[in-house]
Amino acid sequence: MNIVLIGYRASGKTSVGRRLAVLLGYSFCDTDEIVAESTGKTIRQIVDEGGWPLFREIEKDAIAGISPSDRCVVAFGGGAVLDEGNVKRFSENSLFIWLKADVETVLHRMNEDIKSDEQRPPLSSGSPWLEVKATLRSREEVYRKHANFIVDTGNRSIQEVSEEIQRIVQSFHRLSILSGFFC
Repeated sequence: MNIVLIGYRASGKTSVGRRLAVLLGYSFCDTDEIVAESTGKTIRQIVDEGGWPLFREIEKDAIAGISPSDRCVVAFGGGAVLDEGNVKRFSENSLFIWLKADVETVLHRMNEDIKSDEQRPPLSSGSPWLEVKATLRSREEVYRKHANFIVDTGNRSIQEVSEEIQRIVQSFHRLSILSGFFC
């Protein structure tokens, strides 16, 4: 079984994913990191050169490359769930956890992260606050649709969020074993 972390940029997918993988004894894969490593370019460079459609195609290939994995914590890029094929590749053997963060939390984290500019190019030409608010609103239904569980990451440490997800996974394993489902 895999754990797939979904949610908007700066919601904690990479930081929590790394910690969670250690807690569970799983491997860790970050689709944004795989995209950057496979192309030798930052996400910003890819988007500047070919736009978001090019990035999404490269992202789809990255996800296809890791989908046969097992016992892996996977941090999906914020928009990866917009492609049903990406979700379908993992849907049979994964728990999807939506790491939810509000506008203020996202903006604070983006401002604090020195790599944010190269990792998180703008999705629009509007103000960051309006972009984050509009994108969160437009993606909420998709995140909710695919999430088996929702974990709020606002005002919480990486350790706290990771331990909550660890408890969820352990409970899910116990229930799965009892019911003969999924594991």
